[in-house]
Amino acid sequence: MQPYRSVILLSCWLVALATASAFAFDLRRVTVGPTTFQVEIAQTLQERERGLMYRRELPRDQGMLFVQSPGPAVFWMKNTYIPLDLLYFDINGWLSQIEADVPPCATPTCPLYPSDTSEVRYILEINAGEAARRGIRVGDRLRLE
Repeated sequence: MQPYRSVILLSCWLVALATASAFAFDLRRVTVGPTTFQVEIAQTLQERERGLMYRRELPRDQGMLFVQSPGPAVFWMKNTYIPLDLLYFDINGWLSQIEADVPPCATPTCPLYPSDTSEVRYILEINAGEAARRGIRVGDRLRLE
């Protein structure tokens, strides 16, 4: 009886894994200046609040794009384990600010990273150093494909 139980548990685990990987991330392609990323879109309040928290890795060609109503933006790195670059875009998709190499934070009080402008529409999180490595600069345009 025990071998059958192991087979059933293994089968359930494989089905769950296949289902999770099929629906885990809906990646969209975005271009910033000279480079392209595959990004998850965080549109709902819950998606924006969770962001990249608790993730241990992020492929170099991927990121997370936060979409909000135009206004100021404030980010922090609470429970985020990956150092990131934060790119703030205005309502027309122009890059207005880069917060480079923002470190993770595992303490109860984490520093805040506010936008310099009050008209932010998009925030792109990518691995720390990728903006500089890929030649992304303030004034570059964000294009969703």
